[in-house]
Amino acid sequence: MATLTELNRQQILAQRRQRLAHQYPGAVVLWSGQPVARNFPANVYPFRASSHFLYFAGQSLVNTAIKLDQGIATLFMDDPAPGAALWHGPVSSRDQVAAQINASAAYPLAVLAQHLPEATMLPNQAGLSGQLPENNFETDGAAANALAAAIATVRLSHDDLALQQIKTAASVSVQAHVAGMAATPTATTAAQVRAAMEQVIIGHNMTCAYNSIVTIHGEVLHNEQYHYPIAPGDLLLADVGAEAVSGWASDITRTWPVSGQFSPTQRAIYNVVLAAHDACIAAAKPGVEYRDIHLLACRTLAAGLADIGLLRGDPDSLVERDVHALFFPHGVGHLLGLDVHDMEDLGDVAGYAPGRSRSPRFGLKYLRLDRPLAANMVVTIEPGFYQVPGILHPARQSGEYDDAVNWARLDRFQDVRGIRIEDDVQITAEGCTVLTADLPTQADAIEALVLPGRK
Repeated sequence: MATLTELNRQQILAQRRQRLAHQYPGAVVLWSGQPVARNFPANVYPFRASSHFLYFAGQSLVNTAIKLDQGIATLFMDDPAPGAALWHGPVSSRDQVAAQINASAAYPLAVLAQHLPEATMLPNQAGLSGQLPENNFETDGAAANALAAAIATVRLSHDDLALQQIKTAASVSVQAHVAGMAATPTATTAAQVRAAMEQVIIGHNMTCAYNSIVTIHGEVLHNEQYHYPIAPGDLLLADVGAEAVSGWASDITRTWPVSGQFSPTQRAIYNVVLAAHDACIAAAKPGVEYRDIHLLACRTLAAGLADIGLLRGDPDSLVERDVHALFFPHGVGHLLGLDVHDMEDLGDVAGYAPGRSRSPRFGLKYLRLDRPLAANMVVTIEPGFYQVPGILHPARQSGEYDDAVNWARLDRFQDVRGIRIEDDVQITAEGCTVLTADLPTQADAIEALVLPGRK
């Protein structure tokens, strides 16, 4: 993969700032945030700058603000304290940082309000309400909303620097999943598989883009419990993604049999989910509505579940009734960028096109992205099948779906708690590219990664 030079990086940062100026002509202030203490001030959680700051500054700087005005950057930060080097080693000065990020001027943070009496900051942009620097200016609600929309517009399609970093993170994530599959035959708990996966990420000087999901309870969508023992007969669902040092994320899910061999029921469901995954990727291209991609996943799942006797009826009719959502309640994916659910700190500003809002329908209300796809957007495609007791038990007791669900046959599939298959997809000029394609999805290939010597 060709690397970008420092000049390229500076040019891309300048282009990002100019694009924002085109979308929002007023002065903008973006704050990086500051570390959060765990129990006492010197013991802090790992710091990572606000993504909006990071996008336009290019560095994860602590307690720093930048002003962007017509594409020109001004830096506001304090020089390191005299004793900082004792604890942290050499630290760049304010003027050195200004040169690194191509800022036209640099000032102490305390004078920010004097220089920018009418500046606008995104509300809670670092997730640290109440910890913004002291200042004398107020955030205007209308201006904040306009700025949020402008930033979303700029960040929806990725430039070469962003794509390079996402691909780098994705490559490490692929290696982590391969390591997790290889570790499974000798592991006794999900925690041990997680350790093997995250070791790869840490070994590349990266961090996880989100809390890893490594579980035999795949029906719990964001399961972060790792103490469960694993045994032959279980399916292990691993949703693990690396974040590059630059902050760009990746997001992969694979589901594999602990024994190295899917049972007939597990393989049947796995192939239904895989068919939905493949159909969505084949359909992804500029101009296609992501909502239609989601509905394609729903119809493919409904058709597949009908083919194996779990559902009854026409796939379109099943989807119209949201019967599929009994087993696939979430959306088919989301934006991917500097955050794994990119720009969701802005609510639905980025995910939903102007004038659109979330549907109250069971099968659509968790859809995170509802806008046309465009070149150089990066999205995830992640259909799944889940037997969630809190959904299925009430549905079964109500009798509402008795005509559409073969409950008796479903009882034979109790060894399938949850299956998800997720890849990162870049929309290209005419179609799409799967950035995580080096990690197989076919059932036979998955089995071979878990237990290479199996006959």
